[in-house]
Formats: sequence, structure tokens, C-alpha cells
Amino acid sequence: MPNDKDGPLPEGWEMRKSRSTGMAYFLNTYTKKSQWERPDAPADPGEVRCSHILVKHAGSRRPSSWREENITRSKEEALEILKGYRKQIVAEEATFVDIASKYSDCSSAKRGGDLGLFGRGQMQKPFEEEAYKLKIGQLSKPVETDSGVHIILRTA
Repeated sequence: MPNDKDGPLPEGWEMRKSRSTGMAYFLNTYTKKSQWERPDAPADPGEVRCSHILVKHAGSRRPSSWREENITRSKEEALEILKGYRKQIVAEEATFVDIASKYSDCSSAKRGGDLGLFGRGQMQKPFEEEAYKLKIGQLSKPVETDSGVHIILRTA
């Protein structure tokens, strides 16, 4: 049985009580996944979990996506679009998942932008550096990579 007397939970986690068993369980409020074990630390502290919204531009290494076959917008236009998405999320006019699902130029859009767990060396350097700086639940400012411009949400 999980021990609920070990101090505060990591950011983004809540302890709940099961209606069926009465036992405590733990819910990650960002990913909506639950587990019986107390989340004191990630299984592998070298990994993070993030979601992102990607807006590609004509200078992206592959200027096409599931949404548009031939992307012709400039990097500046892509950045303005992304800033608009970030503004909507921060103002709570739309959720990160909704915007990622509808507008991200990455195939992760079908998972609400979720990239899953990844370690160092698996992502492009500017993306990785920003992802590791973020606290759980924190949203990045725009990040430029060879793929386009991103906003990143750290989820674990």
C-alpha cells in the first residue's frame, strides 16, 4: 500500500482515494494517468515527458505535414501563429491538447502533441535543452529547431 506520509508529492501529482477499494492512488494531473505507487521520482531521472505544438515553415527541413502538403509560410509567420496558440492556452481560451490535435504540424497531433518519454540525445538540441529546463506543467516560450517552431509542455 502506498505511504502517504512521505512529504509533498512531485509537482503535477495528486493523491486520491479509490471508491471501490478505499485505497490511496496517485493521479498525474497533466497526463491523467493514475498509479498505485507513490511518484517520488521518475523511474529514470534522465528522461522527461513532453507534449509540443509544431508550426512548420518553408525553411523547415521537411516543409509538409499531415495538415498541409506544401508549407509556404515564412518563419516569421510560423512564429506569429505559434505565439497566438500560446496566448490562447495561457488565457485558458483553449487547451494545449485541443490546439495540438487540430493545428500541430507533427504527427504527434493525433496524441494531443504527446511525445512520450525521451532521454538526452533523442531530440534536436534546442528542443532538448528547453524540455529539460521546464518544470512539470510549465509551458515554454517558442523554440526554433530545424523542424520549425515549437511550444513545449513538460508533463513528467
